[in-house]
Amino acid sequence: MENVQDNVYMKLLKGLMISFAITLIGILIFSIILTYTNVPETTIPIVIIAITFISILIGSTISTRKISKNGMINGGIIGGIYVAILYLISSIVNTGFSVNIYTIFMIILGIVAGLIGGILGINS
Repeated sequence: MENVQDNVYMKLLKGLMISFAITLIGILIFSIILTYTNVPETTIPIVIIAITFISILIGSTISTRKISKNGMINGGIIGGIYVAILYLISSIVNTGFSVNIYTIFMIILGIVAGLIGGILGINS
């Protein structure tokens, strides 16, 4: 039984790592686009939200597809941990970090993306 539980944790960790990898690639591509085109900087928050949502969605879908049970729970866990790590790093790096409506929106969005990804992973 313990081996099965360890396997679930490893699959969740893999989904989390996939989510962060997709985020890094997406932000890198967007930063190159911002640098070499006339895309206005006002698009940054919208694109960051989209990249985050897509990253968590893909990571939780891949992870829960391999776990094959409790898709919503496992997907929500991936989304919640992703956002928690993201905000932990932000609070360490940014001295003026505070929780505001944008932060709450991102937390909810991350968990919802994980829930949807979990549903898609189980049903595929």
